[in-house]
Amino acid sequence: MILKTLRVQNFRTHSDFILEIGEKSTLISGANGSGKTSLLEAIYFALQGTSFRSSDKEILRNDGSSWFRIDLKDSRDSLRTIIFNNAVQKSKKQFLVDGNKKVRLNANLRIPVVLFEPDDLQLLSGSPTRRRNFLDYFLSQIFPSFQLALTRYNKALKQRNNLLKRDNVSKDELFPWNLMLAEYGAEIISKRQDFLELLNSKIEEVYFEISGVKDEIEIDYLGEKVSKNEILAILSENIERDKILGYTNFGPHKHDIQFIFNKKPAQNVASRGENRSLVLALKFIETDILADLTSKRPIVLLDDVFSELDDDRQKLLTKHFSKYQTIITSTNEIEVEDCKITSLE
Repeated sequence: MILKTLRVQNFRTHSDFILEIGEKSTLISGANGSGKTSLLEAIYFALQGTSFRSSDKEILRNDGSSWFRIDLKDSRDSLRTIIFNNAVQKSKKQFLVDGNKKVRLNANLRIPVVLFEPDDLQLLSGSPTRRRNFLDYFLSQIFPSFQLALTRYNKALKQRNNLLKRDNVSKDELFPWNLMLAEYGAEIISKRQDFLELLNSKIEEVYFEISGVKDEIEIDYLGEKVSKNEILAILSENIERDKILGYTNFGPHKHDIQFIFNKKPAQNVASRGENRSLVLALKFIETDILADLTSKRPIVLLDDVFSELDDDRQKLLTKHFSKYQTIITSTNEIEVEDCKITSLE
């Protein structure tokens, strides 16, 4: 898929705006608050069926608008439309692909997207939630079954946690949710660990291409690989403790990953430059694996990351992503080959 035009109406700061998208690269420049990121959000929404920033209601333009609309057309004139209308009671959000209504964008209609934001540079030092989300978002784009397992796991976790807050909740009431958490939790852990094996087989080579230094790098999964029956047994054993805590204290929602840099935790020893090189390597690998395993070329969205990178890393970034259609936002104009430039006043 090659994107051609984007139109947004009542979308955040934009009342009605059309973006012409370059075949290779597009640069959207403008001051902070001019609506650059909102345009990336709209593209992401049309390709993935959801926002990466907030709920649908928060997207509405702050002028009393009750609806927003996204139209994304590709080079073959195939059209994706998303309409959200907060004034109706049911079916507030509609998806249309070439005029055909869809309840949601299922896996075969979603187009892989690689989003690179400044916050991604905090992957090593940020919260465990950020690192889990990195794994889970990537796996969900490749394996629809993983996304389904993750959704069902989170729903079961919410139900179990609600029950744990009740007085005198019985083991029998918790058992169905224990069973679901065990089934889907085992699948989530297994897929995460398999993916880290793949990352570990590539990370040092790609890091060397970026940094020119042969450092020893490993990504460890901080959580045991346990079977469905083992998770079920642990959840049953921990019921009294979980009731005191008021939440479920075991499972993949509590796991983390750790980056090891020359046999030491990266967050303790990696310099600012090494940290950035490592995150760039992960993004390069993510993009190439998505292309290989989905047979679809991902769309790359770079949201104001150039300001966080030195000249050498900027050049490496644009060179690597030149294989993919890339949309870039920046507060300043930057040099990118074969680039269509749009300036937001």
